[in-house]
Amino acid sequence: MEKVTRAVVRQFPELDGVRPAVKAEKGGSERYQIIFKGAAKLPEGKTMKRIVRVVANAEGDVIRMSTSR
Repeated sequence: MEKVTRAVVRQFPELDGVRPAVKAEKGGSERYQIIFKGAAKLPEGKTMKRIVRVVANAEGDVIRMSTSR
């Protein structure tokens, strides 16, 4: 989990300190869906919700990472 968190925070520093939700993917594979929810500050002083979804294996290697605004 720590390896995945470092990869997410490296790309999205505003998610530092966020505790993710972790779910095992269906199908018996050792893949996990990890969801980080936070907020990014915009230049005008407003904030934007950011959700980063990560699929990782049991060793913590990131297989796929996507974000939504």
